[in-house]
Formats: sequence, C-alpha cells, structure tokens
Amino acid sequence: MVVCEKVEIDAPAQLIWDILVDLKNYNRWNPFCVMAESTLEMDAPVYMQLVSQTMPGELQPNLEYVCEKQEPNLLSWGAKWVDEFPYPARRDQIIEETGPESCTYVSSDAFLGIHGWHVMTFCGPWVRRCFTNTAIALKAYAEAMHRGELG
Repeated sequence: MVVCEKVEIDAPAQLIWDILVDLKNYNRWNPFCVMAESTLEMDAPVYMQLVSQTMPGELQPNLEYVCEKQEPNLLSWGAKWVDEFPYPARRDQIIEETGPESCTYVSSDAFLGIHGWHVMTFCGPWVRRCFTNTAIALKAYAEAMHRGELG
C-alpha cells in the first residue's frame, strides 16, 4: 500500500469533500490528475487523464470505478482485474474533521492481486510522490478558497 503524507488543512471537511467531487475543476488544482469525469455513483466509471511520469508533457488515460463513497469522509475508486490489465488497485481519499474549520486529508492506493508486489516495487515511489503533491496542492487550493481568495 502507498500512503501519501497526511496534510492538515485549515478549511472545513465539507469544503474538501466539495473540491474532491467537483471533478470538472480538477485541472484548477490537481497536479497529477488534470481531468476527471464521472457521475460518482457506486460502480460508475471514473475517466481520468493523469500526467505521465515516463513521457514529460504527455497525458495518460486511466479508468477506474467508484467503489465507496461516504460524504464527507471517504471517496474511493479502484481498478478492476481484467485480463488485458491484471493490476487491480483501490484508492481511498480520507477526510477527517479536526474542528469546525479544519480537517486532515490522506490518500492511499492499495495494489492488489498477484501482481501487487510488482506494481509496488516499480510504481510505488512515483505514486507516493504524485499523491503527496496532490495532497499539498489540495491543501493550498482549499485554504485559499476558504479565505475567499478564489472565485
């Protein structure tokens, strides 16, 4: 399992939730997933464009499926096992309220199945870096929004 750095955010948990489910605006703050599209209903596809780590300047399509949603604390999606891409995984984004105007955010990715060790070995550090950078960007964006600095 890959876990990003936990970040403390000076903004309400509900605001973080609202930002995470506002997929059409991911490009405004997310340095890793610059496009996402989904209804976010259970089992709905989540179509994403990720910044490629192997080809600078290129985007990499990614398809996962919503597997859990508990507003305003947990949003999860994952890749299912398919023969042409046997690398199932589950990403959890967890928001914990620490006060009326503060919360924490952490994101994890569990690489599952018989190839999980292989993915972790070769992609784990990259995923950790991308998730940590995303958490830091979410913090900056949410705090600026909470202070009324963004429209």
